[in-house]
Amino acid sequence: MKAQVNGTSRDLADGSSVAAVVSLVGAPSSGVAVALDGAVVPRALWDKTIVPDGGVVEVLTAVQGG
Repeated sequence: MKAQVNGTSRDLADGSSVAAVVSLVGAPSSGVAVALDGAVVPRALWDKTIVPDGGVVEVLTAVQGG
């Protein structure tokens, strides 16, 4: 199946979870937020939330600086 991940079209396995997408993009283990089709997905639901075909996933990482 296809999904948009951070603005790039990606081929994902059917039934891929948000957690799998986070791992795919190599995001760090903390300081990460995920939105699926414009709605924030709580970390506790990443393993249970399946990305639909054509879904739009944004994986955002916190950046320190000043």
